[in-house]
Amino acid sequence: MMIRGDVRVRNSNASKSHNRKDERGIVREFPTYIRWFSELSYNNVNIAGGKGANLGEMYRNSFPVPPGFVIIADAYNKFLEVTGLDKRIYEMLGKLDAEKTQELEEESKKIRQMIEEQEMPKEMEEEILESYEHLNVDEESLKKASPDALDILKRGREPPFVAVRSSATAEDSADASFAGQQSTFLNVKGRTNLINAVKGCWASLFTARSVYYRIKKGFKHETTLIAVVVQIMVNPEKSGVIFTKDPVNNTDNVVIEAVFGLGEGIVSGMINPDHYEVTPREEIINVRISDKKKAIVRTSSGRNEVQELTEERSRQQALTGYEIKKLAQYGLRLEEHYKKAQDIEFAVDSHKIYIVQTRPITTLQNRGAAEKAAKESQLEGEVLLAGIAASPGVGSGTVKIIHDLNELSKIKKGDILVTTMTNPDMVVAMQKANAIVTDEGGITAHASIVSREMGIACVVGTRNATKVLKEGEVITVDGYTGRVYKGKLEGKKVEIKPITHGTKTHIKVIVDLPDYAERAALTKCDAVGLTRVEGIIAEGGKHPQYFLKNNKLKDYEELIFNGVKKISSYFNEVWVRTSDIRSDEYEHLEGAPNWKEANPMLGMHGIRASLKYPELLKAELRALKRVAEEGKTIGVMMPQIISAEEVRKTKEYMHEVGFHDNIKLGIMVETPAAVQVIEEMCDEGIKFISFGTNDLTQFTLALDRGNEDVQLLYNEMHPAILKQIAHVIKVCKSRGVETSICGQAGSRKEMAKFLVENGIDSISVNADAAGDVSAIVKEAEESISGEEENNKPEESISGKEESNKPEESISREEESNEPEEKEETKETDEISEKEIDEISEREDDEISEKKELDSDNVEKETLQDIEDMEKEDADINNKKSIEKGDGSITKSNSVSAITAEPVEDYSEYKIEVSDTDNDERGENEVEFSDNNTSITDNLDNSKVTNEIISDAEDSAYAGSDNDINSEVRGKTNSEDGENILEDNKDNQHGMANEDDKEDKKKEEMLLDIF
Repeated sequence: MMIRGDVRVRNSNASKSHNRKDERGIVREFPTYIRWFSELSYNNVNIAGGKGANLGEMYRNSFPVPPGFVIIADAYNKFLEVTGLDKRIYEMLGKLDAEKTQELEEESKKIRQMIEEQEMPKEMEEEILESYEHLNVDEESLKKASPDALDILKRGREPPFVAVRSSATAEDSADASFAGQQSTFLNVKGRTNLINAVKGCWASLFTARSVYYRIKKGFKHETTLIAVVVQIMVNPEKSGVIFTKDPVNNTDNVVIEAVFGLGEGIVSGMINPDHYEVTPREEIINVRISDKKKAIVRTSSGRNEVQELTEERSRQQALTGYEIKKLAQYGLRLEEHYKKAQDIEFAVDSHKIYIVQTRPITTLQNRGAAEKAAKESQLEGEVLLAGIAASPGVGSGTVKIIHDLNELSKIKKGDILVTTMTNPDMVVAMQKANAIVTDEGGITAHASIVSREMGIACVVGTRNATKVLKEGEVITVDGYTGRVYKGKLEGKKVEIKPITHGTKTHIKVIVDLPDYAERAALTKCDAVGLTRVEGIIAEGGKHPQYFLKNNKLKDYEELIFNGVKKISSYFNEVWVRTSDIRSDEYEHLEGAPNWKEANPMLGMHGIRASLKYPELLKAELRALKRVAEEGKTIGVMMPQIISAEEVRKTKEYMHEVGFHDNIKLGIMVETPAAVQVIEEMCDEGIKFISFGTNDLTQFTLALDRGNEDVQLLYNEMHPAILKQIAHVIKVCKSRGVETSICGQAGSRKEMAKFLVENGIDSISVNADAAGDVSAIVKEAEESISGEEENNKPEESISGKEESNKPEESISREEESNEPEEKEETKETDEISEKEIDEISEREDDEISEKKELDSDNVEKETLQDIEDMEKEDADINNKKSIEKGDGSITKSNSVSAITAEPVEDYSEYKIEVSDTDNDERGENEVEFSDNNTSITDNLDNSKVTNEIISDAEDSAYAGSDNDINSEVRGKTNSEDGENILEDNKDNQHGMANEDDKEDKKKEEMLLDIF
C-alpha cells in the first residue's frame, strides 16, 4: 500500500484485508471495508453500488472527479449481521402491507431508528475514519513530508467537508433508477458527523419510498445492499445535470440544466433551471434562461442555506458558452465510454468543472413509442394551465393538492398529485397517482425523473398549479404537450383528414396554440379563420396587465409576435382575434388584477378593454404588423364589438401603428347589437365579419351556456339566431364584405347547410372536423345547385347555377305559401339568354331599317329621334343617382356598381336575380359574383326588364343602353368588356361626361340635317 497525492491507492489484486491491533493490543488481520476510487471500475457495482462504481470508472479514465472512497456494501451487511438487526428488520418487512400508507410509514420509521441508534463495529469505524483523514492530506504536503511527519500533517489540518452519498447495489441499472430514494448528506465535517452520516445512508434503504419501490419492482430486501460514497465536497458556484440524449423529445441533442449554487435545488425541483441544448456536433442550438429566484449555498459552518437572488442575478445565464460546450463534450465522452446515454451530475467551482455522478438514462427505450403515441393521442378541451412536458403519457383523475408531507396519505390510487415540487419522500404517493403536476422544476427535477421511470404523465414548472387547480376537481394531464385540461379526456387516435377541395365555400381552420399549427396544416387548409391570442398569452404565464404595469410592453409584443408567426408559417392567411380576457379567466396568471366582477361575461373584456388599455392593443397590433411584413396576410378581428365608434377608434390605432395593405380589419359578430348596426359597421370600411355563435346564442336567448339547468334551451339553430345570421350575410354581401363563422356551430351539418344556402364565404372549424365539414359543404352546395336547376328554366341569365341566394334560403316555407308571387318573380326576373338575344336582334334590325330610310324622310325621322332622345335624357336624369363610398359607384335603377378591382375577362361573372325581403330602401338586389367577390346593385328587376325591351323597340340610338344590356347579359367578348369598363370609368367621373356625349351626338345630327 502506498500514498499517492490526495488518495490512498491500493493494487486491485491486493488482499482485501489489513493488519491492525485488536482491543488487547494483538496484531490481527481485519477485513477491509474501504475501496478508493482508483481501485474501482464499473464492474464493481456489487460491492460499491452504481454510484460508487461509476465514480471509480470515471476516476480511472481521467474524468474530473473529486477524490474519494467507497464504504463497500459488505460493511452494511456486516453491520446488520453483527448487531442482529437483519433478522428483526426482515421479519418486520415480511408482515408489512405496503399498500397501507400509514402502516408503511410507521414500520419504516422504526427500522431507520434502529439502524441510526446502533453502535458501529469498532474496526469498521476506525477504518472509515482513517480513510477520511487521508482525504485531508494534499499531494504537495505529502511530497515534502517525512514518514514521521505524516501523522502530524494528518492530525494538524482542519477536517475536510465531504459529501456522503448512498449507493445501492441495485440502483441506476438500465432497468431501474433509484434516483433520490436513498439519502445524501452534504457538507459533512468531523469524525462523529461522518459516522452518523454513514449510518443515515444505511437507514435510508428503509424509507417508505424505498421499501415500496423495491416491492413494486420485485427486488428482495435481503439482496438489496447499499454502499456509501465519501467524497471531497465541492463548493460549487453553479451546478446541474446533463442528459446526453433528450429524455423527453425524440432527438439526440445533449440537454443541460443548471442553477447557481448546489445542485440540490435543481434535483428537488425547488428552482427552475436554465435549459441548454447542444447537438452531437457540439453546436449550441437552444438557450432558455429561467428566473431562478434562489440558490442553495454552503455557509462557513457547513450548513446548506437557501438564499434569495436579486432580480438581475436571478435572470443571469448560469453557464458560459465555454462551460456549456465543455460539459457537452464530457457528456458525449461518457456516453461513448459506457456505450449508453448518460444522466450526469456536475459542479463548477472557480471555473473548474467536476463530474460528481453518472448513470444510464432509464427511459430512452420508450421514447420512440412515446413520440408515436403523442401524435396519435390528441386531446381537445379546456386548457387550465400549461408547463413543461416532463414525462410522456395522458392521465386523468381527481386533484389532490399536497402542501405538506403529512398530507400524503390522502393520495389514493388513480388521483392526480399536485404539489409545489416533489421530493423523494413522495415516491410512495407518486406510485399511486395517475399523473403528477408541479409548480416548480424542469425535466431533470425529481418529479420528472421518477415519473418517466414509472411511466406516468408529468407536467412540471407550471408556476401556479397549486393555486389554479382545486381540490377534488377532475382533470386530465397531457405529458406529451405539458398541458392540463379540465375534466376527464381520453387520449385517442385522431385522424386529421384533408379537406375536400373544389367547394365554393372556403374551409378554414381554428388554431389558438402555436404547437398545434403543424397538426392543423394536415387538413390542407390554406387559411386560419380564428386565432385567439389568449392561448398564446396563457402559455407565456403572465397576464397582459403584468406587462402594462411593469412597462414591459415590448416583451408582450414579442410574445404575441412569436406565437402568431409560428402559426402563420403553415398558412397563407391568419385572422387573429385581439385579446378577450374576462376577469374570471386567467386570474392566476402572474400580474393578474385581483378585482372581481359580478358578471364577468358582461363586463370589461373584448374590444372595450382593449380601447381602455390602448397600449396593450397597440402592442398586439405591432406584433401582427411584423408578421404581415414577413409576407403573410393578417386579419385583425375585434371581439365583443357593439358600435361603429369602436371600429373607428381601432382604425385610428391601426393607422398609428402603420398597417399595410396585407392587413385587413374585421369584427366578430357575437352580440345582438353588432347585428342591429351591421350597416354602420360596413360603412366604416371593415373587410370581413365572423360569427361567434356561442356568445350570439347566449346573449340572444338570455342563457348561460355553463348552467346545466338551462342547457336544454341552448340552441344555435333557434330561428332568432338564424334570422340574425341571414340578415348579416345579406347586408355584408351587398357591400362586398367577406362573411365567415368561427363558432363551433359551423361543424354541425344542419348549420353548415344553412350557411351555404345563405351564401357565406367561409367556415372555420377545428382541424379534426375540417375534412368532414368540407364534405358536408360540398354536398350542400351540390344539393342547392340541383334544387335551383329544377326550379329554373333550362338556362339562366348567366347560363350557370345560381348558388348564392341567401334570402331565398331563409324561408322556403314562406315562398311556398305565396305561389303566385313566386311565379310572377320567375316571369319577371328569370330572363333567358335566348330572350335577350332576340331583343338584341330586333335592335339590330331596327337600326338597319332606319339606315335605309329614303332621304325624303331623313329630316323628319331625325327630328323625331332628337325629340325622343331629349325626353329619354330627362327620364334618365330623374332616375340616375350617384353614391360614392370605398371607391365604388352605385347607380340606382341602372348599371351595377363594380366594387372589385376591374378585370379584363368577364366570363367568370354570373347574375343572380332574386325576389328578396326589401331592405331599408325597399329595393331588390342583383348580384354579380366572381368566386368570393360579390358585385351588388340596388335594382328594380321588373323596371330593368321593361326598360330593356322598351329601349330596344322604341330607340334607334340606344348605344349607352346597349352597354347596360351587355352587362345584364354577362357577355364576355372584348368589345363589350371595353364598353363596360369605359362606362364604369365615365360613371366614376360623374354623369356629366355622359350628358356631354349625348349633347355632342345631337349637334352632329343637326349638322347632318342642315
